[in-house]
Amino acid sequence: MPLFDEWCDCDHQEDGRKHLRRLTERDDGRAAIADRLPDLVRSHYDDMARIADDIRELGYPGAAAILAERMPRSSRARSGELGEILATELVEEQLGFSVPIRRLRYKDGREMALRGDDFIGVRVDGTGDLHFLKGEAKSRANLAGATISEARAALSRDNGRPTATSLLFIADRLMENEGEGAILGRSIRNEVANRAVPPTRIDHALFTLSGNAAPQALRDDLQAASPERTHNVVHLRIPDHQDFIRLTYEGALALGND
Repeated sequence: MPLFDEWCDCDHQEDGRKHLRRLTERDDGRAAIADRLPDLVRSHYDDMARIADDIRELGYPGAAAILAERMPRSSRARSGELGEILATELVEEQLGFSVPIRRLRYKDGREMALRGDDFIGVRVDGTGDLHFLKGEAKSRANLAGATISEARAALSRDNGRPTATSLLFIADRLMENEGEGAILGRSIRNEVANRAVPPTRIDHALFTLSGNAAPQALRDDLQAASPERTHNVVHLRIPDHQDFIRLTYEGALALGND
């Protein structure tokens, strides 16, 4: 079963091409996903087959030491990266796009934020046309209007298009192997050169994770968004926001105990 369907109740409000999803944990929702969450987080930092190989070669302590070198230690970095992880999972479960590259595997440093768009979804329709989802993820103990405005400004940069640097990063990773991924990577490189995807095929997504309820500023932001494209705004409320983040990373690092 998809993660969010098992974990949360969703209030989905739709107005034309504008969608607001407010997710709240069910009473037993966190317990229902507790066994799945550690591997989900690990998979964003390393290939699960490599982690399994590390366990065979080094045992659980050695494999955990390698994984710890990839994951941030500071609460701020963990907050931001868990927001990106959950946003990626929601995009693939509910918004009809693939996020083909787990970009946290390619960080320059454990505490360093990656530059570029927080996440990019890709879809090829039945006629072979390319569609993009440009996304921003924000995680705050208390989500306020300034953070929402910051995210909207990032989505609006480059005329609302995914940045060329972010697209080329995805394309290059896809083209490191053969098959359908390489074909998609070639199409994305072509798009960087030709800018052929119109605004109507570039959706925007703002994913927010916070301890407080969705503020009015989130609804106001969506109402003011441009009508030329589809907008998805998602808010996931976790009342014990900071404890949830800490426990999630502790669980992901506890190889052999889950």
